[in-house]
Amino acid sequence: MMNSPSSNPCIDELASAAAPAPASASRSAWLAVGSIAVGTFAMVSTEFMPIGLLTDIARGLNVSDGTAGLMVTMPGVLAAFAGPALIVASGKLDRRTVLIALTTLLIASNLLAAFAPNFATMLVARLLLGLCVGGFWTFAPAAATQLVPHASQARAMSYVLAGVSAATVLGVPAGSFLGTLFGWRASFAVTGALAALVLLVQLWLLPSIPPVRAIGARDLLTPLTRRMAQVGLLAVLFFIAGHFAAYTYLKPLLQQVFGLAPNSVSTLLLVYGAVGFVGTFLGGSLVARSVRGTTLLAALMLATALLLTTVIGSGFVPGAVVVVIWGVAFGLIPVALTGWMMEAVPDAPEAGQALLVSGFQVAIASGALIGGVTVDSFGISSAMVLSGVLVLIAALIVGTLGRARGGAALAAIPE
Repeated sequence: MMNSPSSNPCIDELASAAAPAPASASRSAWLAVGSIAVGTFAMVSTEFMPIGLLTDIARGLNVSDGTAGLMVTMPGVLAAFAGPALIVASGKLDRRTVLIALTTLLIASNLLAAFAPNFATMLVARLLLGLCVGGFWTFAPAAATQLVPHASQARAMSYVLAGVSAATVLGVPAGSFLGTLFGWRASFAVTGALAALVLLVQLWLLPSIPPVRAIGARDLLTPLTRRMAQVGLLAVLFFIAGHFAAYTYLKPLLQQVFGLAPNSVSTLLLVYGAVGFVGTFLGGSLVARSVRGTTLLAALMLATALLLTTVIGSGFVPGAVVVVIWGVAFGLIPVALTGWMMEAVPDAPEAGQALLVSGFQVAIASGALIGGVTVDSFGISSAMVLSGVLVLIAALIVGTLGRARGGAALAAIPE
């Protein structure tokens, strides 16, 4: 989700205060960075895996689609508090130890989900994942920059963030495709096996990664005193809640509203991933020109896609139109909102990103919960309308309250 070198707590401080490194990173150092990136990919893929498998898991564990949405809600709630709490609680604990513990927890979460005999066990697995999500977002990018020389830190950061972006736009369709072929339990088992390989590499290659200093709770409160950061966080709550109230039920939408067969659903989920990449790279260029304009564009595109689902009709082509607009819009979102917080809190970007991560997770959990209640009570189409309205509220917030007084440039955001 984060797309800048300042996207996690204390990353700039870690980068600048780290011990001197050789002029070029060793092969083992880059393999260690790669293990963090792949671990992050596995973690984010696991977080959103139920979205592409929701109806299958619900049927297998004998719960409704709305109840099954708790698999997205529960880890989101815990992750919202886990990230800031873990960075404060960890103090000066070696980040190697922290990362290995988080990867081990990720393996346990996936294996417990793969063999869950009932829905209660599945929710326990998802709560374990919530700790992983909050922890990885907080520690992984910062640790990666400490593994390489200063001149290579941006490259190391890009690898870790590429893992996150790839999981966001490809994890769900890949998991859905695997689930269609072999069953939903196989998707969790394969992701757990991937995490196990990551753990072996980390045990082999990760060196000691000491933090520069302990972080206090007060360090995380600075953005709450800035008007534009307040506006951004308010918009995030409506924007992301609206998206996930609908996105959690994307697969049932394609099946029940558009009337598509399983193979067509898997194809469109893959299309969603592909156009999401396009949106992500497009967002890098657009944000450099206007953060507010890019955020507003993403909101209006997403609202259009959601509301179109109620009037465009059924079939593969209408479904594809909605998925393409939706995918491009969601590809823009992480870059736009990251840029917003960097511009709003230029003197404390790591604190801004920490609160942005928490805001995302609260909104994801809230959106999945609202969507589940709406789907169970009124149906999928009603959930799409509600989601579209929430996103339009976010667009209204950005359009009316989001005029920056300073107009800072965002040259720091890599394209």
